[in-house]
Amino acid sequence: MMAEHKEYPKMREIYGSLIFDRKAMKERLPKDVYENLTASMEGRQKLDSGIADTVALAMKDWAVSKGASHWAHWFHPLTELTAEKHTAFVTADENGFPLESFRGQDLMQSEPDASSFPSGGTRSTFEARGYSAWDPTSPAFIIKSPKGGTLCIPSVFIAYDGSPLDLKTYLLRSMQAVEGRALKMLKLFGNRGVRCVKATVGGEQEFFLLDRPRAQKRPDIRFCGRTLVGSPPPRDQKMEDHYFGAIPTRVLAYMEDVQRDLARLGVDLATRHNEVARCQFEFAPNFTEANLACDQNQLIMETMRKMAHQHELRLLFHEKPFMDMNGSGKHINFSLQDSEGRNLLKPSSNHRKNVIFLSFLSSFVLGVSEYSGLLHASVSTPGNLYRLGGHEAPPSIISVYLGEAIDRVITAIEEGNPNEDMPAKNMMDLGLSRLPEIVAFDSDRNRTSPLAFTGNKFEFRAPGASQAMGVPVTALLSVWAAGLEKFITIFEGYINKGDDPIDAALATIKETSKMSRKIRFEGDAYTPEWTEEAKRRGIFKAATIPEGIDLFMEPATLNMLENLGVFKKKEMEAFHTIRMESFNKSIEIEMAVLRDMIWEGILPNISKQILLEKSSCDIIGDMNIPGIECWNSHIVKLASAKVQLMQKTKELTDLKEELQNMETRKRADTLVEKAVPLMSEIRHISDSVEIYLSAENLAYPNYRSLLSLSA
Repeated sequence: MMAEHKEYPKMREIYGSLIFDRKAMKERLPKDVYENLTASMEGRQKLDSGIADTVALAMKDWAVSKGASHWAHWFHPLTELTAEKHTAFVTADENGFPLESFRGQDLMQSEPDASSFPSGGTRSTFEARGYSAWDPTSPAFIIKSPKGGTLCIPSVFIAYDGSPLDLKTYLLRSMQAVEGRALKMLKLFGNRGVRCVKATVGGEQEFFLLDRPRAQKRPDIRFCGRTLVGSPPPRDQKMEDHYFGAIPTRVLAYMEDVQRDLARLGVDLATRHNEVARCQFEFAPNFTEANLACDQNQLIMETMRKMAHQHELRLLFHEKPFMDMNGSGKHINFSLQDSEGRNLLKPSSNHRKNVIFLSFLSSFVLGVSEYSGLLHASVSTPGNLYRLGGHEAPPSIISVYLGEAIDRVITAIEEGNPNEDMPAKNMMDLGLSRLPEIVAFDSDRNRTSPLAFTGNKFEFRAPGASQAMGVPVTALLSVWAAGLEKFITIFEGYINKGDDPIDAALATIKETSKMSRKIRFEGDAYTPEWTEEAKRRGIFKAATIPEGIDLFMEPATLNMLENLGVFKKKEMEAFHTIRMESFNKSIEIEMAVLRDMIWEGILPNISKQILLEKSSCDIIGDMNIPGIECWNSHIVKLASAKVQLMQKTKELTDLKEELQNMETRKRADTLVEKAVPLMSEIRHISDSVEIYLSAENLAYPNYRSLLSLSA
């Protein structure tokens, strides 16, 4: 008998139904209040606190009509998670009657307890409180629950001394820095009609899905989000049938439910597909304004987690969940867009527009050349310890790939020489030489490069899948703002001499391209030759994750961030401490889990296998079977492996004890230099034995079992 077909609402019918967007605002707010609020959302004026009560009442009535019973200021702590404290709409009055309450004061500001937040040296425990403040540029939304829902108000979180305790504050500051300078650049070109410039971002989210009952039997997956032991299956990435192949039915059902829930929150997932590894997939949303994109990525990750549980799936965002298999990244695509809707990184057949395009592109490359350490630091996370540079992801050496056509144009401008070998058609006269018309998507993307121009935007391939986008996007926009600042200074110098803006821009491109030549690389960044070349160029910044985190504290970077108004030195010191502590805690948790898995599961099961083999061998020992010494040798190998595991695990336990007395920075180095190699040794021994254990003697589901999703 055929199963009854269930009808689902159409996407266009539910899209945005759980966000307090402009449509909902227009329906529920007086015209003058609506116009005031939208003006503040667009950055045209500061938010008028006088309208707060009216907006709060409308927002509360809308939320209650959707089933919400509570409200919360929703923000992103420096730990890269999200946080919220729920408060009920309904309270009792003095007579005990229920009363719905949500004031303008509640909307504008809240005072949640922040005693559990990482202080990073900015606060002591007795300074536990801070305040969250409404960010009207990102729409409020409702997170549904089985018995109601919660109105979530996107917010920043500030300590009482004014120090940010969240990621959004720094992101908004970096957006302001780059957008203001980009607008100034356009004004210098004579574009007086442009009102504003917005940073636009799209983040590709890679992830793994496993069968939850099987995955939960493994402590490493439960507590670390990745496998600490496990031998690769016979069929992993050897068959070329994964990427863009048919999505498994069970996964597709999950994806459709995720997409439906996100549509209600106004998040538009443009694509979904298999990724290259088994049980690996990807979502990619449409481009949107940077702040909203970062908020939406957090919502995407949270929605995916909740839905995975409902589908009896285990979701993994870890950058390297499985040995010898591709890990997961979060590729961040970004550009700038003016108030007329023009993408400032889109080449054109119009000469003037192309010079503007090349100016913005060159300013970004200039910024990267001078402050690549900040980009390196932004992706120096515990998960990327195992992913970056593994011939599946870009190396941590920051370089920029422009593609053959763009690089040729930039080089010709830089050298100031005509290139007679260039094709005769589709010419573009930039005043220095006859150059070919720039065509989008005219070269390969070079997936070995951490930063690549992809035709009408840049792509940052180094961030890890588990990261919040706020940190790398803040770094990217800050670097671009710094590049624009220097480019504009030189540009203005030529204009003040009386040069035409186009001529002045070309001269500036020529000058700045020479400055940034070291960061441009068009070759294969996976080769050892590139590592040596990067060292000669002076762009090799750090060899380990702790060294990468230290790049936040480079004096030039600190000065740049402070001058832009993105980070104060005190704030960066705090952020640096938090990142270093987070790294240490992650690796130490892995040490503890690995030790427990070896002692509680793997060692006893090796003993069982030895007993099984020894008893069987003894039974037939008197039969004079040729070659039986091979069997005895195998038993000896199992016993030897057990002894080695016991010795190495004891070393790991002793090392963990030593770490307790070390200060944070020394502990990080010790973890990289001693703990990680020791854990790798333990894994190697364990994995070499696993293939000889019977199914009954496997302590945990193996890769073959994990990487198989039943329909």
